[in-house]
Amino acid sequence: MEDYKYLTIVEWAKNYISSKGLKPKDRFLTEKELCEIHGVSRQTVRQALMCLENDNVISRVRGSGAFVSSGFVQPLSNVQTKNIGVISTYFTDYIFPQIVTGIESVLNDSGFSMQLAITHNKVAEEQQALQSMISGGVQGLIVEPSKSALPNPNMELYDELRRKNIPVVFFNAKYPWSDYPCVAMDDEAAGRVAADYIFDCGHRKIAGIFALDDIQGHKRYCGFTKSCIAHGLRNAEDNVLWFATSDKNSVFTSGKNRLLELLGETTAVVCYNDNIAVKLLQFCKEHDISVPGELSVVGIDDSKYASICDVPLTSVSHPKRRLGEAVAEKLIDRISSFSYDEGDIIFTPELKIRESVKML
Repeated sequence: MEDYKYLTIVEWAKNYISSKGLKPKDRFLTEKELCEIHGVSRQTVRQALMCLENDNVISRVRGSGAFVSSGFVQPLSNVQTKNIGVISTYFTDYIFPQIVTGIESVLNDSGFSMQLAITHNKVAEEQQALQSMISGGVQGLIVEPSKSALPNPNMELYDELRRKNIPVVFFNAKYPWSDYPCVAMDDEAAGRVAADYIFDCGHRKIAGIFALDDIQGHKRYCGFTKSCIAHGLRNAEDNVLWFATSDKNSVFTSGKNRLLELLGETTAVVCYNDNIAVKLLQFCKEHDISVPGELSVVGIDDSKYASICDVPLTSVSHPKRRLGEAVAEKLIDRISSFSYDEGDIIFTPELKIRESVKML
């Protein structure tokens, strides 16, 4: 493991010198600075410096420190355009255009160009996007993970990104095994805020519909469940429908009998997102279930559909463009400062109250 660490520092140092535009005889970083940046021991840093000196990348002067060697030639591959890869599950609809617009705005203002790829929430398409971005020489990656709650076969590609010192920042969610930073809404809080409001309106028979293959679905379910327990409803898990994002319509088609049975036993439903909530409103209309008269509905994300559907939807607000701006700023900071700060940025959700919830 120590070998891996010192070799990683060697490659990182070459990229650092090139990206910073350091010239021969310019001062290089100290041992202490390298230890702090990479979180390793002085012994590991000294191994890296020895290797860099042997490769004629730096020269060390006793008592003065390390300097860029006059014999170091910057690789052409490192003198690259300022290109950032953005991998999103979707783009043309829902909240995604606003997120990507926020990302693009910050990148453009900072002199970066953006290369966009869409995965349709499929790991195979994520693999293709990652391979294309790596071969295209991007300086950094902004990624929304595909099926983030399931085992992912692309871990080797993320390991390759780390070996190549290409910084990555996730948005909306991140894989449980990843230590890359993430910019997201507090999804557990979103589920709890939605359920708390329903309880505050006097409801005691509530249900939930959540995605099973995305971490966001798990966290929103967790917040929903915690709210139920806090309000004395301890069988909340019995009133939850799960769906796979690739087959979300099945809740309202092949699963309609189970859904009708559930709705007959409840007065309010928390939905995984506005997409599902709007489909539920349409389902209720088709089956003569009055909203909010017979059933109250709360969504999450406060998408553009929330305010224009037949019954304006109460929904937990997603930061959208602000989130996109924050994730781009996070990545640029990692590139410009060579920071390895893995801290996440989490937005606190707020509830937008409209007409889809009845006060009992």
